[in-house]
Amino acid sequence: MSAIAAPLKKTLNVALIQLSAGFDKAKNLNHFKTHILKAIGESKNKLDLVVLPECFNSPYSVSEFRNYAETIPDGETTQFLSAIAKEHQIFLVGGSIPELDKTNDKIYNTSVTFDPQGKIVGKHRKAHLFDIDIKGGITFKESITLTGGDKATVYDLDGFGKVGLGICYDIRFPELAQIAARSPNDSFAMIYPGAFNTTTGPLHWHLLARARAIDNQIYTIVCSPARDLNSGYHAYGHSLVVDPYGKIIAEAGEGEEIVYAQLDPELITKVRQGIPINYQRRFDIYNNVVDGATVSDV
Repeated sequence: MSAIAAPLKKTLNVALIQLSAGFDKAKNLNHFKTHILKAIGESKNKLDLVVLPECFNSPYSVSEFRNYAETIPDGETTQFLSAIAKEHQIFLVGGSIPELDKTNDKIYNTSVTFDPQGKIVGKHRKAHLFDIDIKGGITFKESITLTGGDKATVYDLDGFGKVGLGICYDIRFPELAQIAARSPNDSFAMIYPGAFNTTTGPLHWHLLARARAIDNQIYTIVCSPARDLNSGYHAYGHSLVVDPYGKIIAEAGEGEEIVYAQLDPELITKVRQGIPINYQRRFDIYNNVVDGATVSDV
């Protein structure tokens, strides 16, 4: 067995901003900015990475996505987040926003990540659209207004290593995390801004986050909106961070909250040395999902 390289190069300090969003975009943006600054000021350690939830600048509503859609990178929200990341020297995963692509007039659910210089280093369009009909539960079809992305997303957090990015329903499809975690991508974490509801959340939110971590021996970060019972969509909440053993090391409740976690690089190496699944896969029996995968960094 060859030596196991640590995909996370040094300790990473993370904050998850769990807030709700309403119909006033400017108010939503300012609300999140206030809490980002609060996280930076209150954190016991210098923050390296801040993560926002899915659809943080708009209501989570298929009838509203086009009304709130912006172009990237010149849209209001993208410029707003870029300025915050640059001013405060942090990596910032901008949850997700409705994106308008003027080349085809289609709307995407898109997450953009900024480096400490305010530059876009990662962009992911939600690949798997949330089209479900649970008897006695919820019916919701994103495909009414949204188009799915066509790439897995892996990018570098300079000085720390690579991460993979998905959005909400993407977490149910393990291939994206497998592509990110395996060579040649070698990511140390999957990040999922997400908005599970109060039907699917209690059933699968924790289970899926832990499964993606255990399957790939990486950290999994999932950031939800806070639950707002006065809105049309009731998010589950419970933003959390899972370590490579599958242990939840930080978790929010249902309301508005900031969650902090510290990602230890040595833990990934320890887990992979103890349970060496990377060297025990049987590609003579099944295919390696990385082969032929379509991967985008920006």
